[in-house]
Amino acid sequence: MTLLAFARGPALQAALLIMIAGIFWRLAGIFLLPPRAQHAAPRHSLAGRIGGGALMIVSRFIPHHTFWPRVAMSVVLSTTFHLGLAIILLGGAPHILLIHQVTGLTWPGLPKGLIVISSGLTLASMIVLLIRRITHPVLRMLSTVDDYLSWLLVFLPVLTGILLAGETIGGYGTLLALHILSVELMMVWLPFGKLMHGALVFAGRWGMGMNFARKGAAT
Repeated sequence: MTLLAFARGPALQAALLIMIAGIFWRLAGIFLLPPRAQHAAPRHSLAGRIGGGALMIVSRFIPHHTFWPRVAMSVVLSTTFHLGLAIILLGGAPHILLIHQVTGLTWPGLPKGLIVISSGLTLASMIVLLIRRITHPVLRMLSTVDDYLSWLLVFLPVLTGILLAGETIGGYGTLLALHILSVELMMVWLPFGKLMHGALVFAGRWGMGMNFARKGAAT
C-alpha cells in the first residue's frame, strides 16, 4: 500500500471516526451539564432573547473601542488568518470538488491567484501570531501545550497545501499524501483541544447573548 492510498483509505476512515466520536463526546458533556437555576423573571420575551443571541454573535467580531489599542494587532492577525483559511477551504477548486463528492453541493471556485495570495497571508499571519505568543510575556505565561499543538496542526495543512499547489519539492503524489495526512491529524485533534472552538464559538456566543438578554444586560 502506497502512502497516498493509506492517507485516502485507512487513515481517513480512522480520522473521521475519531473526530465524529470526539465531537459527540464533547457535545454530550456540554448538554449533560446541569442547568443553572434562574430565580429572576426574564426581562425579554423569547424572541428578544433570540435576538440578543444573534446580536452577540455579530458584536463580538469587533472588540469594544476601549480595548482596541491593546488588541488591534491580535485582531488584525487573527482576522487575516481566519478569513484566509475560509477563502482557501471554500474557494479552492480541489476543496470544492471534495465537498461536491461528499455532499453534492458545488459553487464556482475563486481565481488561483487569489488562493495563492490568501495562502501566503494565512501562513504569514500564523507565523507572526506564534512569534507574538512566544515573545509576549503574558501570552507566553498563559499558553499551554494545547495552544502550540493546535497551531502546528493547522499550520501543517496550510504549508503542505502551498507546497502541493506549487509542486516545489517532491512528487505530486507524495505532497498530496502529506497534505491529506496533515489534515487528518488536525481532524483527530479537533474535538480534544482548542480547535473545537471552530464548532462551538457561534453556539457559545448565542447562548451568552440569550443569557444577557434574559437579564436585561447590554450585549
